[in-house]
Amino acid sequence: MRHASRGFTLIELLVVMAVIGLLLSIAAPRYVHQVDRSRDVVLRHNLDGLRQAIDQYHSDKDAYPKALQDLVDARYLRAVPTDPVTERTDTWIMVLPAGEPGPAWYDVHSGARGLGEDGTAYATW
Repeated sequence: MRHASRGFTLIELLVVMAVIGLLLSIAAPRYVHQVDRSRDVVLRHNLDGLRQAIDQYHSDKDAYPKALQDLVDARYLRAVPTDPVTERTDTWIMVLPAGEPGPAWYDVHSGARGLGEDGTAYATW
C-alpha cells in the first residue's frame, strides 16, 4: 500500500505562482498611480499653506518674508514643509514681487522637475 505524499507538486506551485503574478500585475499599477496622485495632492496642500503663511506675514508686517525660515521664526509655520516630489525642503522656488526692495518672497513654486497628474509642470503650480 502506498502512502500519499504530503506536499505540493511542481505543477500546483507553478499554478499558484501564476495566479499571484496575475493579481500583482493588476494591483501594482494602481498602487503606483495612487502614490503619484497622493504626492500631487500633498504638494498642492503644502503650496497652499505656504502661500497663506506668506499672505498672513505680509498682512501683519507689511513686508514679505525674505526667506521661508522667516515664516518659521515668526511662528507662521512650525517648520519649512518638504516638497513631496523632491523630498527636500530647499527646492522651493522664490517669486519676487515687483517694486519690493531686496529679496522677498511674494509667491512660491515647487522646484520639482516633471509633470503632475494633470499634465502641467510642477514648477508652475
